[in-house]
Amino acid sequence: MALPEDWLSRLLALVPVRGRLDIYCSYGAPWRIDQARAAVGEMAFHALVAGSAVLEDPTGGPPLRLSAGDILLLPRREDHVLHDGSGAPAAPAHTRTGSNLLISENAGAGERLDMLCGHFVLARPQERLLRDYLPPRLVVRTAETTASATSSGTRDVLTGLVSLMRHEAVSDGLGGRAMLDALSTALFTLTLRLASEARETPAGLLALAGHARLAPALSALFNEPGRPWTLPKLARLCNMSRATLARQFQERLGQSASELLTDIRMALAASELRKPSVNTGAVAETVGYQSEAAFQRAFRQRMGVTPAQWRRGTQSAELAAPSLPS
Repeated sequence: MALPEDWLSRLLALVPVRGRLDIYCSYGAPWRIDQARAAVGEMAFHALVAGSAVLEDPTGGPPLRLSAGDILLLPRREDHVLHDGSGAPAAPAHTRTGSNLLISENAGAGERLDMLCGHFVLARPQERLLRDYLPPRLVVRTAETTASATSSGTRDVLTGLVSLMRHEAVSDGLGGRAMLDALSTALFTLTLRLASEARETPAGLLALAGHARLAPALSALFNEPGRPWTLPKLARLCNMSRATLARQFQERLGQSASELLTDIRMALAASELRKPSVNTGAVAETVGYQSEAAFQRAFRQRMGVTPAQWRRGTQSAELAAPSLPS
């Protein structure tokens, strides 16, 4: 019998994430980084080891100030600008090839910036389960302490992980590239864990997870998506009224419990359809649909393709030999 897992473990089983550190930036002010929009299926991240940075808001809102110890995730693939905040023209930067990744440096004499930049690769099309339920910009601040994060040890573990990444980035140790990829992947999970423990969690899954009374409903939806969950059943799990549960989901998640359940079911279905021996009817039953036609409609609405088209696409992708990263 399979043991129940926490919601984040189940989420990452449904939507596998791989991390890759791309470049290590070592700048003196003034400096500026103009980063293009992330590729489809990717999510950029930046980890500030030392120094500070300003992230411009492309919509014209106030800039976001980042400090040493901050980790920034950009789930919506937006292009973005980071700079030192001085307003001075950036000192020219040059990039060289290190043992394990690219290293970008400049001759700026002001405050030093030490920053690790990379991206996460998300399984498609299940990635929408992550993108749609995370904020456009997620920042965790490891230098700030909260009671829950301190007691759980997450902040210290994440700080140590980033320190190890920085060490591997500038060293020439055997297996360094493999270490950086593995550590970058772990960075994603630890960043979401720490964000869920913050005093003020951003709207979405993290806000839902941060509400202790809603935890039983969140766990039930992720661990048993094939069950015929209704609002009254979920409300009983949480010892609250149906109206209160519905309001809490809408306020914290921005979606109803049934909408989240459908997205979880479709992500699970996409994984099950990879198995050539499992027919569509069996997949429909696994994810909680008694009617194969109803499942097909829901899958196409959420994923943009029919189950058959998705299956053919994944089989074609698996037959193609993957190219190794340069």
